Amino acid sequence: MQSMAHCCRVQVFAQRNRARQASRSPLSSVCPNPEACHVDPSPCLENGWRRYRGRHSLPQVGVRRREPRPRPRPPSRLARRSHPRKVAGQTAPHQTLIPPPNFETPVSYFNSLFTPNDAFFVRYHLGNIPEVDAASWRLKIGGEAAAKPFELTLDQLKSEFEAVEIAAVCQCSGNRRGLFAPHVPGVQWGYGAMGNAKWKGARLKDILERAGISKDALEIVMDGADGPVIDKTPDFIKSLPVWKALEDSALVAYEMNGAALPHWNGFPARIVIPGWTATYWIKHLTSIDVRTKPFDGFWIKSAYRVPNGKFPSVQRFISQETAVNTPITEMVVNSMITNLTDGQTVGTGKTTEVRGIGWDAGYGISSVELSSDNGETWTKAKLGDDAGRFSFRPWSFGLTPAKAGPMTVIARASNKIGQTQTSQLILNPAGYNHNVMHAVTINAA
Repeated sequence: MQSMAHCCRVQVFAQRNRARQASRSPLSSVCPNPEACHVDPSPCLENGWRRYRGRHSLPQVGVRRREPRPRPRPPSRLARRSHPRKVAGQTAPHQTLIPPPNFETPVSYFNSLFTPNDAFFVRYHLGNIPEVDAASWRLKIGGEAAAKPFELTLDQLKSEFEAVEIAAVCQCSGNRRGLFAPHVPGVQWGYGAMGNAKWKGARLKDILERAGISKDALEIVMDGADGPVIDKTPDFIKSLPVWKALEDSALVAYEMNGAALPHWNGFPARIVIPGWTATYWIKHLTSIDVRTKPFDGFWIKSAYRVPNGKFPSVQRFISQETAVNTPITEMVVNSMITNLTDGQTVGTGKTTEVRGIGWDAGYGISSVELSSDNGETWTKAKLGDDAGRFSFRPWSFGLTPAKAGPMTVIARASNKIGQTQTSQLILNPAGYNHNVMHAVTINAA
């Protein structure tokens, strides 16, 4: 827990960065040699589309429309030949040259416990995103540590394994990156690179058990149908510790909030790893390989890593750790105010309901506290319905301003293992795990 003496800095920090964020492009320049980056190079790769900004209408970070998402574009004059890539039963030698879509959910949607599918944030690293045909889709399970490799159709995935539904937050590792100071490269997310949904699918461990994984299995390697447009860009392939894959909460999901997965959220099936950041939640899943040695792919060996000792993570990816850094794993404890905005006017002497959400890596939110005097005193909010330890936990608080004028309301969450939100930003090269206490300044009149 950080010292509360710094609480007064929270609002100044937020106000300073809103102005900086508003003037930034959501895209940064391409790193000419990402493999040689001395910090996490993934922000360079994930935003390597600036040269197309003058010719394309790119997705706006921080803007999300309540309308059907566009389908992938057909080949056009901008299409280019790329190396053939097998996707969902077909080979795709030609794909449209489009930027990876990155949309975030407006904060107002977090006033509901579950985030609607058509308002759920979208995150892609690569621009080659095919429309997957459910009938021809296959999930291949194999690898050196699988004694009985096999394939699954979508119908088999649904019918041959017990269906499990779990409520869980899916959050980009870089959520709130746009609020970092000093600035770090990457998608300049605000507060909406996350969402909470009910995910339904088969337990990953049930699928792995059918494959007969050996005792010396160390990691599983997961790939999806999306791929790079530029040959030198590494394909987005991730690995996961076997022990994490065998937890009851890990799923191969095919439904989201009672409906089939939307295209932009991974249709027809995606990995769901509740409690861990969304970098492991592979979309458009096509293969799972069980390995006996650490996977050396770019997106696990070089990208999505944090300096050792920076964050109080309990669950670690030990087989991928080095002397200086480690893969990001758990989400940090966090909260935010969802129904008030900066500059909003409330009545003096009247009670205003303040609402919000808290979440963490699955240890469970124990309390959310609010302060209106720059952290001098704190009062507990009322926790709402508990939809499960991996879900958003709603909370509410009755605020009654005693006098007219500006008032800064700060929220902080704590979990059941004693972790509390920080009052000072934990700096790291890639802008991950932002969990500074959320502050909103209102006007009492």
